Amino acid sequence: MALLVAAFGRAGSWDGRPSAPGVFFSVSGIVKWVLVVSNVIRRIGSPAALAVPVAAVLGTAALLRHRYLRWGATGAELHRALPGDEVLPTVGLSATRAITIHAAADDVWPWLAQLGQGRGGFYSYDWLENLVAHVDIHNADRIVPEWQHISVGSEVALAPQVRLKVVVLEPGRTLVLRGSVPMGQVASPYDFTWAFVLLPQPAGATRLVVRERYEYSRPWAALIVQPAELVSCLMTPKMLRGIKTRAEHRAAPPDRMPRTRPDTDTMHGAPPGGGRGPAELSPVAP
Repeated sequence: MALLVAAFGRAGSWDGRPSAPGVFFSVSGIVKWVLVVSNVIRRIGSPAALAVPVAAVLGTAALLRHRYLRWGATGAELHRALPGDEVLPTVGLSATRAITIHAAADDVWPWLAQLGQGRGGFYSYDWLENLVAHVDIHNADRIVPEWQHISVGSEVALAPQVRLKVVVLEPGRTLVLRGSVPMGQVASPYDFTWAFVLLPQPAGATRLVVRERYEYSRPWAALIVQPAELVSCLMTPKMLRGIKTRAEHRAAPPDRMPRTRPDTDTMHGAPPGGGRGPAELSPVAP
């Protein structure tokens, strides 16, 4: 583990400054983790040499695996075929997480359509992402019309140098992104899909189901993906709550606005022109 922390401390950040070990907890942690592993591989010459320092991380992941891979999801949702599953039929790891949103799917969709760095952000801990990883992510607190136009083939940025492509799209219902994180001269050892599916529920509610699927192309891909999933288990619930809060707040009639209080994770909206929005509303449990 000491080697792991040292590697994080030495890995380069987007602007050339060294990053801190706390980068492990940002949504861009997958990107940073790949950069760390790539850096270590170049230094020691073999992915196999990472087995010992990563063993502690994988051991922790194994203990928490059942819980963090299915946050908020029902048994039926875990086993349900979702759009995008067919893109990667055989995977080494899959995570399904979900939340109930008391708003119609049409009120939730605009927040999904504008996901991305340089757009609406990811509705998670943007202060931590920007503090540690310097990726310039800002969570929008309003719908921006210019960000609503997406189509199959459109790119959604995770970070300035890392982009996913839209591979499945049903406006108002389904958004599936696909891609991987490059490792310098080494081909990415996995392929990845990220699906956002809206399932209408009784009384005008919506289930938002998010599924990540990783297809391994190298035996050592798990050394990258499974520790990165620990990042996702922290960031995805925050993202789901952030989408829930925004959609419910926007959909509620003025005389039935939910009682809210400013969250400690302040929302920094990034509409054209650089304006800032109000503080984020307190997240609601799934």
